[in-house]
Parts: sequence; C-alpha cells; structure tokens
Amino acid sequence: MSFLKSFPPPGSSEGLRQQQPDTEAVLNGKGLGTGTLYIAESRLSWLDGSGLGFSLEYPTISLHAVSRDLNAYPREHLYVMVNAKIGEESKESVADEEEEDSDDDVEPIAEFRFVPSDKSALEAMFTAMCECQALHPDPEDEDSDDYDGEEYDVEAHEQGQGDIPTFYTYEEGLSHLTAEGQATLERLEGMLSQSVGSQYNMAGVRTEDSIRDYEDGMEVDTTPTVAGQFEDADVDH
Repeated sequence: MSFLKSFPPPGSSEGLRQQQPDTEAVLNGKGLGTGTLYIAESRLSWLDGSGLGFSLEYPTISLHAVSRDLNAYPREHLYVMVNAKIGEESKESVADEEEEDSDDDVEPIAEFRFVPSDKSALEAMFTAMCECQALHPDPEDEDSDDYDGEEYDVEAHEQGQGDIPTFYTYEEGLSHLTAEGQATLERLEGMLSQSVGSQYNMAGVRTEDSIRDYEDGMEVDTTPTVAGQFEDADVDH
C-alpha cells in the first residue's frame, strides 16, 4: 500500500516497551502482512519483513483495546482506532474532500488490528500501550481548565478606564428604591410573614422552634437519608 514506508525501527533511545514479532497488521479489514509490532514511548510502529511499515503518533490514537470477540474478528487481537484517514487515497483527494466537507464535524477514522501469533502476549501489548499513551495526554484536556473569559485589568481600573459593574449592600439597595418600590417590598415581606414559609427565617434557614410549631399541623419527615441510596448514580467530577 502507498502509505507504507521504509524507516528504522524504534529502539531503546525511543523508549521501546514491547517488541512483538509475527504480528499481522490489518487496516480497515485489509491485511497488510505479517511483521513486527514496536510499542515505544515515542510512537507505535509496525514493519514487515522487507522493512516497510508505518508509525502512529499517540495523540491520534483515540482507542485501544484487546478484542476477544471472535464474531467481530476470527482471531484475538489488539484493536487500535486512529482519528485520521490512512490508506490508498492520495493527499490531493483527501485535501479536496476536506475542503468540500469543511462544515462537517465528523472526524475520519481508521481501524487497525494487530494479531500476534502468540495470543498470550496480548496483555503485555495492551499494558505497554496504556503506559505509552499516558505519556501523551490530549492537549485539549489540559486546556479545558483554562479560563477563557476576559481578564480583570486592575491597573486599568485604578486609572478609571475599567468598565466595572456597581454592586450595593442591602442597606444601600434600599436607599436606591423608589417610593413605589419600597411599598412593594413591604407588601411582599408582609405576605411572606403570614405564609407557611414563615418556618424559615429571612436568611432561608429553618429554625428548631419553627419545626416544633408545624409538627402538629404538617407531616415532618426527619428521617436521615439512607446511606448508599444513590450509589449507582454517575457523578461527574
């Protein structure tokens, strides 16, 4: 295939973690032959007996796993999904397609299957992949915690150039109310004090006295939450 190239295999200088001979490489269902898989810290490489092969950069690898489903593929293997278009298409055709589909957010995907003759090596291959992949975190994940909003320019504010909103305390806010606004506030406070919600003080905190006042007239459930009630819930941190 046209994308296969000749290059020296990665060695100890590139952090070689696993070298697996007699490994068949399959790209999108098409066999590339049998060769040696090199799992190094710098890249994932495969070379056939003639010295032709390919390398995959870890940031382009979105998924890797050990597949033992013989219905999906007749032999157990290391499955690798790459966010790139790899194959026989020329760079020109790929560029044309990218221009036509510039509004399409769907990324191209290539599926590799590495099938070792010794399937007992799959666990070691998977572990080496995990260790090397961890050395190449997604830069988008690292930037996700960065604040994208505008920064507060202290110097500009001190010079009177900043556009800073004005905030009032409770007392200052009352002084800025119109006569109609003050009357509305007093009417709302009167309605609030007469409602059942008076068991809460103005800060929104339930008091022990108010609970006792309404226990005779309302059913109060003071049973603590059962531990483990939401153990099965997914929580994003």
